[in-house]
Amino acid sequence: MRKMKLFFTALAVLISSVAFAQNITVTGSVKDSSTGEYVPFASIMVKDTMTGANTDADGLFSITVPANGTLVFSSIGYHTVAVPVEGRKSIHVTLDPDTQALEETIVVAFGTSTKEAFTGSAKVLGDETLAQSQVSNVTNALAGQVAGVQLVSSNGAPGSSATIRVRGISSINAGNDPLIIVDGAPFDGDMNNIAPSDIESMTVLKDAASNALYGARGANGVIMITTKRGKKGQALVSFDAKVGVNTNALQEYETIDDPRAYYEMHHKALNNYYVNVVGLSADEAYIRANENLFDAAAGGLGYQVYTIPEGQFAIGRNGKFNPHATEGYVMGDNLLKADDWANEVYRNGVRQEYTLSVAGAQDKMSVYASMSYLNNQGITEKSDHERLSARVKADYQAKDWLKIGANMSYTKFGFNSLGNNGSDGSTANIWAFTSQIAPIYPLYVRNADGSQYYDVNGIAVLDHGNGVLKNGGVPGTSRPFITDANPVLANKYNTNNSEGNALSAQGYVDVDIIKGLKFTVNASATLDETRTNDVRNPYYGQFRSTGGTVSVGHSRSYAWNTQQLLNYSRKFGQHNVGVLLGHEFYANKGYYVGASKSQMFSQSNKELDGAVVDGQSASSYQTMYNNEGYFLRAQYDFAERYFVSASYRRDASSRFHPENRWGNFWSAGAAWIMSKESWYDIPWMNEFKVKASIGSQGNDSIGSYKYTDIFEIVPSDGKISTIFKTKGNKDITWETNTNFNAGIEFAFLNSRITGGIEYFNRMTTDMLFPTPVAPSQGYTSLYKNVGDMNNYGVEGDFHFNIVNSKNVQWDFNLNASYLKNTVVSLADNVKDAKAYDAEGNEYNGFASGSFFVAEGASMYTWYTYEYAGVDQQTGKSLWWKNVLDEEGNITGRETTDDYSKATKYLTGKTTLAPLFGGFGTSISAYGVDFSINFTYQVGGKQLDGTYQTFMYSPTSGSTGFNYHVDLYESWTPENASSNIPRFQYSETYNNASSTRFLTSASYLNLQNINVGYTLPAKWTKHILVSSLRLYVSAENLYYWSARKGFDPRQSFSSSTTATRYSPMRTVSGGITVKF
Repeated sequence: MRKMKLFFTALAVLISSVAFAQNITVTGSVKDSSTGEYVPFASIMVKDTMTGANTDADGLFSITVPANGTLVFSSIGYHTVAVPVEGRKSIHVTLDPDTQALEETIVVAFGTSTKEAFTGSAKVLGDETLAQSQVSNVTNALAGQVAGVQLVSSNGAPGSSATIRVRGISSINAGNDPLIIVDGAPFDGDMNNIAPSDIESMTVLKDAASNALYGARGANGVIMITTKRGKKGQALVSFDAKVGVNTNALQEYETIDDPRAYYEMHHKALNNYYVNVVGLSADEAYIRANENLFDAAAGGLGYQVYTIPEGQFAIGRNGKFNPHATEGYVMGDNLLKADDWANEVYRNGVRQEYTLSVAGAQDKMSVYASMSYLNNQGITEKSDHERLSARVKADYQAKDWLKIGANMSYTKFGFNSLGNNGSDGSTANIWAFTSQIAPIYPLYVRNADGSQYYDVNGIAVLDHGNGVLKNGGVPGTSRPFITDANPVLANKYNTNNSEGNALSAQGYVDVDIIKGLKFTVNASATLDETRTNDVRNPYYGQFRSTGGTVSVGHSRSYAWNTQQLLNYSRKFGQHNVGVLLGHEFYANKGYYVGASKSQMFSQSNKELDGAVVDGQSASSYQTMYNNEGYFLRAQYDFAERYFVSASYRRDASSRFHPENRWGNFWSAGAAWIMSKESWYDIPWMNEFKVKASIGSQGNDSIGSYKYTDIFEIVPSDGKISTIFKTKGNKDITWETNTNFNAGIEFAFLNSRITGGIEYFNRMTTDMLFPTPVAPSQGYTSLYKNVGDMNNYGVEGDFHFNIVNSKNVQWDFNLNASYLKNTVVSLADNVKDAKAYDAEGNEYNGFASGSFFVAEGASMYTWYTYEYAGVDQQTGKSLWWKNVLDEEGNITGRETTDDYSKATKYLTGKTTLAPLFGGFGTSISAYGVDFSINFTYQVGGKQLDGTYQTFMYSPTSGSTGFNYHVDLYESWTPENASSNIPRFQYSETYNNASSTRFLTSASYLNLQNINVGYTLPAKWTKHILVSSLRLYVSAENLYYWSARKGFDPRQSFSSSTTATRYSPMRTVSGGITVKF
């Protein structure tokens, strides 16, 4: 009986134990202990298993677990909590904020830092901010987001990249681009080959304390790009798809768009000429102007596109076009009819982008994998960008003392592009035609019945304006505007294609030697190869006599980087010490091969073997660049209140002679968090930090082999010969950039208002420049270190948390930068000219196109004639000229109507705007999110080249361009106070370059708008979806500038023009699904 009792007792215990170990469903919530608000998307894992879940958007969860298991709750910015289940079916958890984890992490040279401990100047953009921009090149998303950073772009084509400047222009001739670092390694490839969806963050380093460890390449700032990695918690599968439309975002100038009004204006110019210059009577001038209106050889327009009743003139005595005229004019076998070139050429391009990613991590391993596809059509035919990319990134803690990681990506890309972007008078530039041509000229060659004319090859012929039918013209016509050309047809039958592959691979090994001492080896390699194919058709245009030409080229760039780092970090009581020792080697090798042929067999065969006449232009070559450095960084802080840092790097560059190859670069920085002092008692300012840094970096971006003589190998009577090409100078050495930075960081009202203000001063010394020499020496220039330049300014970055509640979040951000650039000194042999301002002050320097580089002046200071208005008696343009005494001294100024006698002045006006920045706001409430961002610029002057063109008076060498409506306000005897000169044929200098066309470069740009709605998790969890967001995103919507059509965002170093590929406006709808 006793044995039976023991048996049943044991059985009961066993059954009870098994029952207790059965799985149960636990529901509950996770809250923030400090605010009481729910924590969305917190991770819940069953301890020692791979089973897990996440809280939904409302902070609620449900998970099936063993009744005797333990749940581990975690979320970014909170301390992790382990909670035993103990058979409970309802568990509610509060997580304590981890204030250290909540600090902003800054990716710095060869490591990371917290914002609190950082003594330099940097700005971090997270993936949420980057996702607001629809860009194929992630660096374009920097526009307006970072104080001190400016972006300009002269090409809006798909795949184009903006020019980036960090805290101004630092060099006259050497490179001014910032260094790009991707996951710790220098990146020289095309940023279009990195999918923006793979980017976790971008950090812009702006001062010496931030980037001195990059030595030779850090003088112009550093952009640190960190790709995504898996995070602890349940694996996250994310899919994003967006489809949208690209349209032309460039505003049109207010020009004459009615062909009849254009004829009226041109008749007025001819009429005034015949009266004021030829001396005809008003009646005679009226008749002569009508007779020559369509005759290009006599100053007319070369085309009549209206049928005028017999015996009547096109323009009436009242100056208006004949109301009885009808549209279209039959000339022989062809109908002439005006076309709207822009309307016919532009299209709405489709933009598609799809991204799939999987990410997750366990205690010892993290994995991120992604694939994305982009198809981005431009706003004209034959302009597009296609990209397919994939990435895998993994880390593995193999041992307690050993961690390894790898990161690989592959991109397949292709571009179709247009040629001659920005060339005002190019026969192949579509934008030169669509933006400038008069509204009277036909695009198409039409038969007499108005139908399209096709040639013997079945080509729909477009008018080339040359008057020869076989060459694409209409017999009897002559277009004075860029004759013998039609870029629309050329673009249709020409090819300008490039395609290729980009591969990158990175790996690292971390070895913990002893506590606090870690040795790291990083290695990376990138391979970019591009094949180009350029075909010019044999049918029409400049290449018709060649039988068609084909050019094929192939380039390959291989770069590798290795780093060995020894990092020591320990805490001794209230003392934190960190020391980094390192070595880095970087090399880039380029290869190119190309050739061309003509007389193509068929336009469908676009290879060299499809043509028979060798162009004698075959070429191949290699390039090589090496950089090596040894470096040291030391950091110390006491009680997390006082911080000091110092760094040193000794760098070598292959771009200098071995005797001058090595340079020394350094930095020192300090910070004090005053708000952590025991005596600090400012309740409304919960954080206050003071910081300062100084240091130097180098700039070797001058091209290769400038230190040695270069000869070119050429044939001579069938034998090898050489000719001298350029003179080298072994004494050239580093441009050095010394950078001082000081600032404060603050947080008001319990961090509802945060931000910082910084002062910076950058001094570039030993600027490299090709100095002129006497031609008798056999060469014209020699590179030397010749001058100094200074950039100083103030930056402010502010963030306002206006509303912060459980269901509503409203933030506003603003950044502003003031920048002043000055050329401090130039070597005597560079100052080969003198310039004077309007007050007679003398400047020494040299002319550079429309600019004058002078000591005491800013870079890109306009050097041009000063407009003095209009002579109210004659209507002629006036300019200022200096009055000189017998010894050539300036004694005063007077006006002249003879442009050749006017004086060029150093205007004191520069393209560089002194004030720029961005601002925006974001709101999220009850699942709806909205954000809007602007960029702005105040000040600076740009030459409005297109407006200058439109304000011309026709001449024998310049006719057929459109007219701006401002010409309606030209001087007349009845409008003698006008500041616009008389409108009269043959007035050659009416729109000559002068201060008249220098226009304020200020602008306000609506950069992007995003609107989205995230469905409640309680709706989506039934379909195994943790988050589903629908959204609309718009990029580059609208801009305001000093003149409609004028876009000052194009360039620092040239005039603005509408003849470049227009910026694109993109509006897309999308969906993001997370599992």
